[in-house]
Amino acid sequence: MKIVVIGAGAWGTAMAMSAASHPAGHAVTLWARDAAQAAAMAAARENPRYLPGLTFPDSLDVRSGDAVALAGASDLVIVATPMAALRGTLQALAHTASPVAWLCKGFEAGAAGSAAAGLMAHEVCAEVAPGLLSGALSGPSFAQEVARAQPTALVAASAHASVREMLVHAFHSPSLRVYANEDIVGVEVGGAVKNVLAIATGLCDGLGLGLNARAALVTRGLAEMTRLGVALGARQDTFMGLSGLGDLVLTATGDLSRNRRVGLLLAQGRTLDEVVASLGHVAEGVYSARTVAHRAAALGVDMPITQAVVDLLDAKMRPAEAVAALMGRDPAAELR
Repeated sequence: MKIVVIGAGAWGTAMAMSAASHPAGHAVTLWARDAAQAAAMAAARENPRYLPGLTFPDSLDVRSGDAVALAGASDLVIVATPMAALRGTLQALAHTASPVAWLCKGFEAGAAGSAAAGLMAHEVCAEVAPGLLSGALSGPSFAQEVARAQPTALVAASAHASVREMLVHAFHSPSLRVYANEDIVGVEVGGAVKNVLAIATGLCDGLGLGLNARAALVTRGLAEMTRLGVALGARQDTFMGLSGLGDLVLTATGDLSRNRRVGLLLAQGRTLDEVVASLGHVAEGVYSARTVAHRAAALGVDMPITQAVVDLLDAKMRPAEAVAALMGRDPAAELR
């Protein structure tokens, strides 16, 4: 199978490395926007900026140039851009005959004040490239561990059975297990909201509130995520799977989580600008928190943890105040 991965950040690189190491012998091309970066990676046989020290498989090709032409000559296209770049990338690929799947997790911010703010990736695709056979790869995964071929499980989500089957064929291997799911709404809600909840969990851990508080926050966060997903048409059971509970636990507690790191640094009194500048990578929760809250408010879905994160990011609350607002909520039945 010919596979092209568009976007040479940490996650795109890791997935390209995994596919290039597949026992089926896929022909994999990793595309980078910057020609100098592509040439440097091709020469060094690694991605020194995002995954230093991890050597590319010999069969992995690295290129820049015309991404649309590369996509047109491939059997499968993987879009590994941040959420903010997805719309433009899908517009460019709108007439591609091959299936296209994205790796980004989040809700699109949209223009300020736009009623469309908060679109999920598959909704963006429906707007700009409705004819594409498309889907998403999601689930609990850190790029470094995938690149090292450490055991990982992902979800291939699509309304199209052929796309789900192709993603499984492309990536399912002894180290990377891929499970099909037709509930793309639930998979994308889980992938977006867990980033926001990880910021909240990092905040609590950074303030030294203890493991009891962490467990309560993760559990109540899962309830929040599920409420929003069901309101958007997702299946409730999706949130007990890899792209819901699994991804939430990993991102909220794992030391490699950038979103968790945001909360930890905010708890230290760092400003948001300082935190973002120190990361070196995109932390999608910072950019999608407001749009998740916007979408929830439009549906009348109560998401107190998400709202506290938004108030914290907007400097309307200090870290201790955000936690106090959550802990000070009135009692209610648990399953609400």
